[in-house]
Amino acid sequence: MLKIGKLPIVILAVFIIIFPWIARLIPAIANYTDIMVFAGIYCLITIGLSLLMGYAGQISVGHAAFYGIGAYVSAILTARFGLNPWGCMFVGILVSAGIALLVGAPSLKLRGHYLAMATLAFGIIIYIVFNQETQWTGGPDGMAGIPGLSIFGFDLDSVEKYFYLVWGFVLAAFIFSVNVVQSGTGRALRAIHSSESAASAMGVNVSKFKIMVFVYSAALASLAGSLYAHYMNFVNPATFDLFFSIKLLIMLALGGMYTLWGAVIGAGIFTFLSYEWLHYFKEFEVFVYGAILLVVVIFLPQGLAGVPGMIKGWLGRPKSNE
Repeated sequence: MLKIGKLPIVILAVFIIIFPWIARLIPAIANYTDIMVFAGIYCLITIGLSLLMGYAGQISVGHAAFYGIGAYVSAILTARFGLNPWGCMFVGILVSAGIALLVGAPSLKLRGHYLAMATLAFGIIIYIVFNQETQWTGGPDGMAGIPGLSIFGFDLDSVEKYFYLVWGFVLAAFIFSVNVVQSGTGRALRAIHSSESAASAMGVNVSKFKIMVFVYSAALASLAGSLYAHYMNFVNPATFDLFFSIKLLIMLALGGMYTLWGAVIGAGIFTFLSYEWLHYFKEFEVFVYGAILLVVVIFLPQGLAGVPGMIKGWLGRPKSNE
Protein backbone atom coordinates (compact mmCIF):
# COMPACT_ATOMS: atom_id res chain seq x y z
CA MET A 1 0.00 0.00 0.00
CA LEU A 2 1.19 3.53 -0.75
CA LYS A 3 1.47 5.79 2.30
CA ILE A 4 -0.65 8.91 2.64
CA GLY A 5 0.89 11.99 4.25
CA LYS A 6 -0.51 15.44 4.98
CA LEU A 7 0.66 16.85 1.64
CA PRO A 8 -2.15 15.29 -0.46
CA ILE A 9 -4.74 16.79 1.91
CA VAL A 10 -3.14 20.23 1.60
CA ILE A 11 -2.95 19.92 -2.21
CA LEU A 12 -6.60 18.85 -2.38
CA ALA A 13 -7.70 21.75 -0.16
CA VAL A 14 -5.73 24.28 -2.23
CA PHE A 15 -7.18 22.83 -5.45
CA ILE A 16 -10.71 23.21 -4.11
CA ILE A 17 -10.13 26.84 -3.15
CA ILE A 18 -8.42 28.08 -6.31
CA PHE A 19 -9.80 26.02 -9.20
CA PRO A 20 -13.03 28.01 -9.81
CA TRP A 21 -11.03 31.24 -9.70
CA ILE A 22 -8.54 29.95 -12.26
CA ALA A 23 -11.39 28.70 -14.48
CA ARG A 24 -13.01 32.12 -14.27
CA LEU A 25 -9.79 33.89 -15.29
CA ILE A 26 -9.01 31.58 -18.22
CA PRO A 27 -11.92 31.44 -20.72
CA ALA A 28 -10.52 28.30 -22.39
CA ILE A 29 -11.21 26.24 -19.25
CA ALA A 30 -14.35 28.04 -18.06
CA ASN A 31 -16.53 24.96 -18.64
CA TYR A 32 -14.14 22.73 -16.68
CA THR A 33 -15.78 23.73 -13.40
CA ASP A 34 -18.89 21.82 -14.49
CA ILE A 35 -16.76 18.82 -15.43
CA MET A 36 -15.05 18.94 -12.04
CA VAL A 37 -18.43 18.87 -10.29
CA PHE A 38 -19.02 15.45 -11.86
CA ALA A 39 -15.43 14.45 -11.07
CA GLY A 40 -16.05 15.29 -7.42
CA ILE A 41 -19.25 13.24 -7.37
CA TYR A 42 -17.35 10.27 -8.78
CA CYS A 43 -14.49 10.84 -6.31
CA LEU A 44 -16.88 10.19 -3.43
CA ILE A 45 -17.62 6.74 -4.88
CA THR A 46 -14.01 5.86 -5.72
CA ILE A 47 -12.76 6.87 -2.26
CA GLY A 48 -15.13 4.32 -0.75
CA LEU A 49 -14.21 1.73 -3.36
CA SER A 50 -10.51 2.31 -2.67
CA LEU A 51 -11.06 1.30 0.95
CA LEU A 52 -13.20 -1.67 -0.07
CA MET A 53 -11.11 -3.00 -2.95
CA GLY A 54 -7.65 -1.51 -2.55
CA TYR A 55 -7.28 -1.87 1.21
CA ALA A 56 -9.69 -4.68 2.12
CA GLY A 57 -9.33 -6.60 -1.15
CA GLN A 58 -13.09 -7.08 -1.65
CA ILE A 59 -14.29 -6.81 -5.25
CA SER A 60 -17.52 -4.97 -6.04
CA VAL A 61 -19.04 -4.58 -9.50
CA GLY A 62 -22.33 -3.25 -8.19
CA HIS A 63 -21.71 0.14 -6.62
CA ALA A 64 -23.65 1.89 -9.38
CA ALA A 65 -26.67 0.45 -7.55
CA PHE A 66 -25.94 2.36 -4.33
CA TYR A 67 -25.24 5.47 -6.41
CA GLY A 68 -28.68 5.04 -7.98
CA ILE A 69 -30.42 4.31 -4.68
CA GLY A 70 -29.15 7.58 -3.22
CA ALA A 71 -30.25 9.47 -6.33
CA TYR A 72 -33.73 7.94 -6.49
CA VAL A 73 -34.46 8.19 -2.76
CA SER A 74 -33.64 11.91 -2.88
CA ALA A 75 -35.57 12.34 -6.13
CA ILE A 76 -38.73 10.55 -4.96
CA LEU A 77 -38.89 12.14 -1.51
CA THR A 78 -38.26 15.68 -2.77
CA ALA A 79 -40.06 15.70 -6.14
CA ARG A 80 -43.09 13.63 -5.13
CA PHE A 81 -43.47 14.47 -1.43
CA GLY A 82 -41.85 17.89 -1.21
CA LEU A 83 -39.56 16.97 1.68
CA ASN A 84 -36.36 18.77 2.65
CA PRO A 85 -33.52 17.72 0.29
CA TRP A 86 -30.88 17.50 3.04
CA GLY A 87 -33.04 15.21 5.13
CA CYS A 88 -33.77 13.14 2.04
CA MET A 89 -30.05 12.79 1.32
CA PHE A 90 -29.58 11.46 4.85
CA VAL A 91 -32.49 9.03 4.37
CA GLY A 92 -30.87 7.88 1.12
CA ILE A 93 -27.63 7.19 2.95
CA LEU A 94 -29.48 5.20 5.63
CA VAL A 95 -31.39 3.19 3.01
CA SER A 96 -28.20 2.41 1.07
CA ALA A 97 -26.33 1.50 4.26
CA GLY A 98 -29.18 -0.78 5.33
CA ILE A 99 -29.31 -2.52 1.95
CA ALA A 100 -25.51 -2.82 1.95
CA LEU A 101 -25.71 -4.48 5.36
CA LEU A 102 -28.35 -6.95 4.15
CA VAL A 103 -26.53 -7.69 0.89
CA GLY A 104 -23.04 -7.63 2.38
CA ALA A 105 -23.68 -10.04 5.25
CA PRO A 106 -24.10 -13.09 2.95
CA SER A 107 -22.16 -11.82 -0.09
CA LEU A 108 -18.95 -10.94 1.75
CA LYS A 109 -18.61 -14.55 2.86
CA LEU A 110 -17.68 -15.19 -0.77
CA ARG A 111 -14.24 -14.49 -2.19
CA GLY A 112 -12.66 -13.55 -5.49
CA HIS A 113 -14.79 -13.82 -8.61
CA TYR A 114 -17.71 -15.28 -6.63
CA LEU A 115 -18.00 -12.02 -4.69
CA ALA A 116 -17.71 -10.05 -7.93
CA MET A 117 -20.55 -12.10 -9.45
CA ALA A 118 -22.74 -11.56 -6.37
CA THR A 119 -22.30 -7.76 -6.46
CA LEU A 120 -22.80 -7.82 -10.23
CA ALA A 121 -26.13 -9.63 -9.79
CA PHE A 122 -27.18 -7.10 -7.14
CA GLY A 123 -26.36 -4.19 -9.45
CA ILE A 124 -28.36 -5.72 -12.31
CA ILE A 125 -31.39 -6.35 -10.05
CA ILE A 126 -31.43 -2.75 -8.80
CA TYR A 127 -31.09 -1.45 -12.37
CA ILE A 128 -34.08 -3.58 -13.44
CA VAL A 129 -36.12 -2.20 -10.54
CA PHE A 130 -35.28 1.39 -11.57
CA ASN A 131 -36.23 0.58 -15.15
CA GLN A 132 -39.46 -1.32 -14.50
CA GLU A 133 -40.98 0.51 -11.52
CA THR A 134 -42.65 3.26 -13.55
CA GLN A 135 -44.96 4.46 -10.76
CA TRP A 136 -42.15 5.65 -8.46
CA THR A 137 -39.02 5.96 -10.61
CA GLY A 138 -40.59 6.98 -13.91
CA GLY A 139 -39.16 3.89 -15.59
CA PRO A 140 -36.88 4.38 -18.61
CA ASP A 141 -38.08 8.00 -18.98
CA GLY A 142 -36.67 8.88 -15.57
CA MET A 143 -37.77 11.56 -13.12
CA ALA A 144 -37.69 15.33 -13.55
CA GLY A 145 -38.58 18.20 -11.24
CA ILE A 146 -35.97 17.38 -8.59
CA PRO A 147 -35.27 20.59 -6.64
CA GLY A 148 -31.84 22.12 -6.25
CA LEU A 149 -30.06 22.50 -2.93
CA SER A 150 -29.84 25.51 -0.66
CA ILE A 151 -27.95 26.23 2.57
CA PHE A 152 -29.55 28.52 5.18
CA GLY A 153 -31.72 30.08 2.50
CA PHE A 154 -28.91 30.58 -0.01
CA ASP A 155 -29.58 28.69 -3.24
CA LEU A 156 -26.69 26.71 -4.71
CA ASP A 157 -27.80 27.88 -8.13
CA SER A 158 -24.44 28.23 -9.86
CA VAL A 159 -21.82 25.74 -10.97
CA GLU A 160 -19.19 27.36 -8.75
CA LYS A 161 -21.33 27.10 -5.62
CA TYR A 162 -22.08 23.45 -6.32
CA PHE A 163 -18.39 22.82 -7.01
CA TYR A 164 -17.51 23.99 -3.50
CA LEU A 165 -20.30 21.89 -1.99
CA VAL A 166 -19.33 18.68 -3.78
CA TRP A 167 -15.60 19.07 -3.26
CA GLY A 168 -16.17 20.03 0.36
CA PHE A 169 -17.77 16.60 0.79
CA VAL A 170 -14.85 15.03 -1.09
CA LEU A 171 -12.33 16.69 1.24
CA ALA A 172 -14.28 15.56 4.32
CA ALA A 173 -14.56 11.98 3.00
CA PHE A 174 -10.87 11.96 2.07
CA ILE A 175 -9.72 13.16 5.51
CA PHE A 176 -12.03 10.72 7.30
CA SER A 177 -10.87 7.84 5.10
CA VAL A 178 -7.20 8.73 5.66
CA ASN A 179 -7.82 8.54 9.40
CA VAL A 180 -9.49 5.15 8.92
CA VAL A 181 -6.53 3.86 6.89
CA GLN A 182 -4.03 5.03 9.51
CA SER A 183 -6.00 3.57 12.43
CA GLY A 184 -6.37 0.05 13.75
CA THR A 185 -9.25 -0.43 11.30
CA GLY A 186 -6.89 0.30 8.41
CA ARG A 187 -4.39 -2.24 9.70
CA ALA A 188 -7.19 -4.79 9.99
CA LEU A 189 -8.30 -4.11 6.41
CA ARG A 190 -4.75 -4.56 5.10
CA ALA A 191 -4.43 -7.80 7.05
CA ILE A 192 -7.68 -9.05 5.50
CA HIS A 193 -6.40 -8.11 2.06
CA SER A 194 -3.18 -10.06 2.60
CA SER A 195 -4.86 -13.18 3.97
CA GLU A 196 -8.28 -13.56 5.54
CA SER A 197 -7.24 -16.79 7.25
CA ALA A 198 -4.12 -15.22 8.74
CA ALA A 199 -6.06 -12.11 9.81
CA SER A 200 -8.65 -14.28 11.54
CA ALA A 201 -5.90 -16.25 13.29
CA MET A 202 -4.46 -12.95 14.56
CA GLY A 203 -7.79 -12.09 16.19
CA VAL A 204 -9.23 -9.81 13.50
CA ASN A 205 -13.01 -10.03 13.21
CA VAL A 206 -12.93 -10.47 9.43
CA SER A 207 -16.69 -10.43 8.82
CA LYS A 208 -17.19 -7.30 10.93
CA PHE A 209 -14.54 -5.24 9.15
CA LYS A 210 -15.58 -6.40 5.68
CA ILE A 211 -19.19 -5.43 6.31
CA MET A 212 -18.16 -2.10 7.88
CA VAL A 213 -16.11 -1.03 4.87
CA PHE A 214 -18.79 -2.27 2.46
CA VAL A 215 -21.47 -0.23 4.24
CA TYR A 216 -19.21 2.85 4.37
CA SER A 217 -18.46 2.66 0.65
CA ALA A 218 -22.18 2.24 -0.10
CA ALA A 219 -22.99 5.30 2.03
CA LEU A 220 -20.49 7.43 0.09
CA ALA A 221 -21.93 6.18 -3.21
CA SER A 222 -25.43 7.08 -1.98
CA LEU A 223 -24.29 10.60 -1.03
CA ALA A 224 -22.78 10.96 -4.50
CA GLY A 225 -26.07 9.86 -6.07
CA SER A 226 -28.07 12.42 -4.11
CA LEU A 227 -25.66 15.20 -5.07
CA TYR A 228 -25.96 14.13 -8.70
CA ALA A 229 -29.78 14.14 -8.59
CA HIS A 230 -30.01 17.62 -7.08
CA TYR A 231 -27.41 18.98 -9.49
CA MET A 232 -29.02 17.59 -12.65
CA ASN A 233 -32.64 17.96 -11.41
CA PHE A 234 -33.29 14.76 -13.35
CA VAL A 235 -32.42 11.07 -13.03
CA ASN A 236 -32.96 8.04 -15.26
CA PRO A 237 -31.89 4.38 -14.97
CA ALA A 238 -29.27 4.56 -17.75
CA THR A 239 -27.01 6.59 -15.44
CA PHE A 240 -26.79 3.71 -12.96
CA ASP A 241 -26.29 0.73 -15.25
CA LEU A 242 -23.63 -1.98 -15.13
CA PHE A 243 -21.38 -0.03 -17.47
CA PHE A 244 -21.09 2.76 -14.89
CA SER A 245 -19.81 0.23 -12.33
CA ILE A 246 -17.17 -0.79 -14.86
CA LYS A 247 -16.23 2.87 -15.37
CA LEU A 248 -15.70 3.15 -11.62
CA LEU A 249 -13.29 0.22 -11.75
CA ILE A 250 -11.39 1.91 -14.59
CA MET A 251 -11.17 5.12 -12.53
CA LEU A 252 -9.72 3.14 -9.63
CA ALA A 253 -7.23 1.26 -11.80
CA LEU A 254 -6.17 4.45 -13.59
CA GLY A 255 -5.46 6.40 -10.42
CA GLY A 256 -4.33 3.48 -8.30
CA MET A 257 -6.76 1.59 -6.08
CA TYR A 258 -4.15 0.99 -3.38
CA THR A 259 -4.20 4.60 -2.19
CA LEU A 260 -6.97 7.09 -1.53
CA TRP A 261 -5.02 9.75 -3.40
CA GLY A 262 -5.10 7.50 -6.46
CA ALA A 263 -8.89 7.22 -6.19
CA VAL A 264 -9.18 11.02 -6.47
CA ILE A 265 -6.65 11.27 -9.32
CA GLY A 266 -8.29 8.46 -11.29
CA ALA A 267 -11.81 9.87 -10.99
CA GLY A 268 -10.62 13.36 -11.95
CA ILE A 269 -8.58 12.35 -14.99
CA PHE A 270 -11.09 9.81 -16.27
CA THR A 271 -13.96 12.31 -16.01
CA PHE A 272 -11.94 14.94 -17.85
CA LEU A 273 -11.04 12.46 -20.62
CA SER A 274 -14.66 11.28 -20.90
CA TYR A 275 -16.08 14.76 -21.35
CA GLU A 276 -13.29 16.20 -23.48
CA TRP A 277 -12.09 13.40 -25.78
CA LEU A 278 -13.64 9.98 -25.26
CA HIS A 279 -17.11 11.11 -26.35
CA TYR A 280 -15.72 11.29 -29.90
CA PHE A 281 -15.46 7.48 -29.78
CA LYS A 282 -19.01 6.91 -28.53
CA GLU A 283 -19.62 4.04 -30.97
CA PHE A 284 -16.46 2.29 -29.76
CA GLU A 285 -16.88 3.22 -26.10
CA VAL A 286 -16.56 -0.30 -24.71
CA PHE A 287 -13.46 -1.00 -26.81
CA VAL A 288 -11.78 2.29 -25.78
CA TYR A 289 -12.45 1.77 -22.08
CA GLY A 290 -11.26 -1.82 -22.31
CA ALA A 291 -8.06 -0.67 -24.01
CA ILE A 292 -7.45 1.94 -21.28
CA LEU A 293 -7.93 -0.67 -18.57
CA LEU A 294 -5.62 -3.14 -20.34
CA VAL A 295 -2.84 -0.56 -20.78
CA VAL A 296 -3.08 0.56 -17.15
CA VAL A 297 -3.05 -2.98 -15.75
CA ILE A 298 -0.01 -3.97 -17.85
CA PHE A 299 2.13 -0.83 -17.65
CA LEU A 300 0.86 0.90 -14.48
CA PRO A 301 -0.20 -1.84 -12.05
CA GLN A 302 -0.30 0.69 -9.20
CA GLY A 303 -1.96 3.35 -11.34
CA LEU A 304 -0.82 6.92 -11.75
CA ALA A 305 -0.30 7.22 -8.00
CA GLY A 306 2.47 4.65 -8.30
CA VAL A 307 4.39 6.55 -11.01
CA PRO A 308 6.63 8.50 -8.55
CA GLY A 309 7.65 5.23 -6.93
CA MET A 310 8.42 3.70 -10.34
CA ILE A 311 10.58 6.70 -11.29
CA LYS A 312 12.37 6.53 -7.95
CA GLY A 313 13.03 2.85 -8.56
CA TRP A 314 14.45 3.51 -12.02
CA LEU A 315 16.71 6.31 -10.76
CA GLY A 316 17.91 4.23 -7.84
CA ARG A 317 18.62 1.13 -9.92
CA PRO A 318 22.38 0.43 -10.13
CA LYS A 319 23.85 0.84 -13.59
CA SER A 320 25.12 -2.19 -15.46
CA ASN A 321 28.91 -2.60 -15.74
CA GLU A 322 28.63 -3.76 -19.33
